[in-house]
Amino acid sequence: MTDPDERRIRVVLADDHTLFRDGLAELIQTDPAFQVVGQAADGDKVLALVPVLRPDIVIVDVEMPGPGARAVVSRLRQVCPEATVIVLTMHQNSRIVQELLDCGAAAYLVKNIARDQLIAALHAVHQSPRNVLLSVSRETLGRGEPAEGGGRPLSAREMEVLRLTADAYSNSQIATRLGITEATVKRHLSNIYAKLGAVSRVDSVRKAMAARLINPVIDSGRNGRPPE
Repeated sequence: MTDPDERRIRVVLADDHTLFRDGLAELIQTDPAFQVVGQAADGDKVLALVPVLRPDIVIVDVEMPGPGARAVVSRLRQVCPEATVIVLTMHQNSRIVQELLDCGAAAYLVKNIARDQLIAALHAVHQSPRNVLLSVSRETLGRGEPAEGGGRPLSAREMEVLRLTADAYSNSQIATRLGITEATVKRHLSNIYAKLGAVSRVDSVRKAMAARLINPVIDSGRNGRPPE
């Protein structure tokens, strides 16, 4: 007799927020077609898990510890080419969207997507992995990103977040230091990425240094250089 689990669509989740991952796993498994077979809190862990678990779908966030989103998506396509990679994130930035699609992501979904839409998207991507699925606004797709250092100026608060990012502070550490929520930190980072045309924390720091918005010696107080 065939094991019913063998007919289910196997999913691996990668996001640095445990509560969100657990909730997402429960949501996905309300559809009996899916089975969440693994979870990871950072890019290195998901890259180690996927070749072992051989899932059908890998869902990753843009903002995770470890390698940047582009490196994670590209590497996932190499180590497990049969797996379909879906980006599920809060970031709506046309440059990020395009670069991750170019790296091999089959879908780019925002975290405010409804439950039924998410389940439908997972089915659609699994059935037609060669098609690209997006759930971003028309404004996002139509908005050209600014040239390096040439976009809108960063606000005073965004500069504070950027400097702490350059000092290798995590989102939770930045939130504590500035007396704001972690969600607010992520929103500031999203704005910083859009203004600098960056796709990750490291990229935003490098571009800010190139644009002379921060000084690698003065502003990177922990070690004199941005995080790798």
